[in-house]
Amino acid sequence: MSRAALPAADTIVAPATPPGEGGIGIVRLSGPQAGLLLAGAFRGRVSPAAMASHHLYRGRLCQSDGGPVDDVLAVIMRAPHSYTGEDVVEVHCHGGTQLLRSVLDLFLLAGARLAQPGEFTQRAFLNGRLDLAQAEAVAALIGARSAQAARVALSQLEGRLSRQLHQYTDTLRELLLLVEAHIDFPDDDLGRLDHPAVAARASGLQAAMTELLRTFDAGRALREGVSVLILGRPNVGKSSLLNALLGEARAIVTDIPGTTRDTVEEHLVLGGVPLRLVDTAGVRETADPIELEGVRRAREKALAADLVLLVVDASQPLTAEDCMAMELAPPERTVLVLNKSDLPPGCDPAGLTKFPRRVAVAARCGGGLRELQVAVVEYFCGAGGSDLQDSVVLAERRHREAVVAASGAIERFLAAEAAGEPLECLALELREALAALGQITGETTPDDILEQIFGRFCIGK
Repeated sequence: MSRAALPAADTIVAPATPPGEGGIGIVRLSGPQAGLLLAGAFRGRVSPAAMASHHLYRGRLCQSDGGPVDDVLAVIMRAPHSYTGEDVVEVHCHGGTQLLRSVLDLFLLAGARLAQPGEFTQRAFLNGRLDLAQAEAVAALIGARSAQAARVALSQLEGRLSRQLHQYTDTLRELLLLVEAHIDFPDDDLGRLDHPAVAARASGLQAAMTELLRTFDAGRALREGVSVLILGRPNVGKSSLLNALLGEARAIVTDIPGTTRDTVEEHLVLGGVPLRLVDTAGVRETADPIELEGVRRAREKALAADLVLLVVDASQPLTAEDCMAMELAPPERTVLVLNKSDLPPGCDPAGLTKFPRRVAVAARCGGGLRELQVAVVEYFCGAGGSDLQDSVVLAERRHREAVVAASGAIERFLAAEAAGEPLECLALELREALAALGQITGETTPDDILEQIFGRFCIGK
């Protein structure tokens, strides 16, 4: 549903706090009848019609027959200065599943409609309170799994990404107006189109987009989290490494080979990056069907992992089982962990040359652990780590695809300009770039994509 096609809205209602018991529960309404619905149920010293906007008032919420429901605080946020751009009412009652249900039913019986997932934020978008990138940041902020991910989402909600994109679109529109002017008025006193200047501006814009695209890997890692697989033969210290990274004894550690027969998964935030650490069965030839299944799962997860920590025993020569594990580890997605580095060295480094990323650790005593943590964070976020608070970051796959499409259109524009193709061809590519960027902020996003985006939100937001 485009902003231009916004219909007359009904009044919606939903809990704004999650289900369960708590000190406070909030029920939110939005729409033209929100104030009237509150007036029909709220009894206090100040009537809803006389309430100042954005002020809390204490009173009693009552059923239609006068029976009390709860002692509450109520606030009216009058249009257009509200989250949705409509009249918004919030009732703050005591938390509890049954009590929230009673308050919700009270407004549903009075004529409100239960809100769909994300409908409050969708109304904010349709009423121009947020653009689409900011609306998506609301869901990202709610679902953030680390403080750094929350900061990136908050930056997007505050409009930093949108402002960057508007700079791009302003440049594209200026170029398009210039090209179209020479198409529409070829015989006027415009002179010849300054092709080198036009190409220089387009090239500068494409370079800026390339820099923005480079932030996606770090942004995705913060937004979605990443999987890190611990791989190696039995008894090289994989479980000890897992325990050291977690700071607790999560996996059983013994000198008996094959202790870990299945994958062990734990979640950890490292340098602001949410990780799913996966400890696998030791890779070796075995006839034990249970251990064999564990090895098979290790092979599968090595293909799907975002990063592999390949553990070898630096105090021992490489074995055939080490070589089996190395065959499973893709060098471009692997950090070689030389464990037991506190013991005299026994491993020939010549057999490890295909793994340029390497860190020496002593997992049982914690040696080298900090260096390994830095290596993992830098793999996902670059040399600057996850400190992205001063950067504009792409964190959504949809946004990356749109910037890639816009950059591709500019590349075709530059090729067409260099080849001396008609100005109509140049204008077409500029329009394609504008349309691609408009999908991020919502100007050109199809209705079915909008429905998918807001459908991922929770009810009440």
